[in-house]
Amino acid sequence: MSKHLSDSGKTFALVTLGCKVNQYETHALREAWLAQGHREAANPAEADLICVNTCAVTARAVVDVRAAVRRAHRAAPNARIVVTGCAAQVLGEELAALPGVTLLVPQQEKHSLNTFPETTRTPSQAPPVAGSRGVTPLAGAGQGPASIQDGFDNKAFPPFQVSGYDRARAMLKVQDGCSHRCTYCIVPLTRGASRSRLPEDSLAEARRLLGAGFRELTVSGINLAQYGRDLTPHHDFWDLLALLEKKLAPEWAGRARLRISSLEPGQLGDKALETLGNSRLIAPHLHLSLQSGSRSLLKRMGRGHYAPAMLEGFCRELARVWPLSGLGADILTAFPGETEEEFTETLALCQTLPFSYAHVFPYSRRPGTPAADWPGQLGAEVKKARAATLRACIADKKAAFLRRSLDSPQVLVVRESVSGIKGVNEFYLDCVFEIPPKNAAPRELVAARPVAVDGERLVVRPLF
Repeated sequence: MSKHLSDSGKTFALVTLGCKVNQYETHALREAWLAQGHREAANPAEADLICVNTCAVTARAVVDVRAAVRRAHRAAPNARIVVTGCAAQVLGEELAALPGVTLLVPQQEKHSLNTFPETTRTPSQAPPVAGSRGVTPLAGAGQGPASIQDGFDNKAFPPFQVSGYDRARAMLKVQDGCSHRCTYCIVPLTRGASRSRLPEDSLAEARRLLGAGFRELTVSGINLAQYGRDLTPHHDFWDLLALLEKKLAPEWAGRARLRISSLEPGQLGDKALETLGNSRLIAPHLHLSLQSGSRSLLKRMGRGHYAPAMLEGFCRELARVWPLSGLGADILTAFPGETEEEFTETLALCQTLPFSYAHVFPYSRRPGTPAADWPGQLGAEVKKARAATLRACIADKKAAFLRRSLDSPQVLVVRESVSGIKGVNEFYLDCVFEIPPKNAAPRELVAARPVAVDGERLVVRPLF
């Protein structure tokens, strides 16, 4: 006999894997469930229901999903486990067979969890799958992975919103999905086509978060390059930032900041320089979805829409706007058929650009993507060696940037903990306070002076 859990004020726990967008959506569910009278458990062992929000971007991520579900079941063997997110979209049968799973909610139906879920089944039943359109888990349905894109029929921006956050720095999600099919990437299969949040809704949430005491908002999405293409009238991500600047800067300039999560290199042109140069809110830090420094390899990746060489010129122009700025990137190495020459091109670009950090990922085969079945798959030793070489280069770059940051007379650090000893500055560097600042609460911006480098972080001294 089915029982709706919201009738009895159940205790829940949330487990999040993967990207910052997943973290945002988990927190939106937390707020929704608390508003419905449910209680968040101090740890999963005390929960009646455990929701695992999953990632599928790499094979390692899927391994982590299985481990997380098994840990949840061991911690609370009587709890009902809900599995949602990207892995639930494409690995339904496999995840449904894990112990304790009572409901499977594919990514395209995750928004249905805004209402606390029904999760009843008998031991002989397979977990039900949420969805008003009869969505079926991919595996076991007799379908190939590519068919999930056609079945992903949510065209509207997912109805998630937050008024607070469980971290010192808040996320502002403005875009979801991706309509660009890179040959290695499973995201279009798991999150569907690009959808944009209305500018007025993004602005309203930014105001809510600033009003709640947050002083850094990270403007995020799955592919910000596609922001606004589905809106009428059409506009782009830089138009959205200009709107946020116009509406928020009069009150918040100097007191709060916006950080951009991740950009396509193709977005970096004159409009970008103008927007960044005119802003009083945007933190001097960019993160690029670069992937490779080889033009030929980018074309095979399905990313031939930008040329790596243009980044050198852009960085020179950006230095006139931001004399000191953080620069990060995602880099994918050992792609199928990657030659020594192509790898060397990527290494040379890393040596040239003023990176302050980068995330280096060895290629991981994802089912349903074209590259998974291509010849020229490279072995584990090659992947390991090339990733290590790139990471060593980036480590040298980061060390140089940390030393250069000591010449900055002042940085603004967001305090991240009640103890007040840690934070992140405008250049996206981890900081530790030599002396905890006085009269400053967590989440506030604190003016400080860099005094030393401690490993991969700055030691700073508060100015007040």
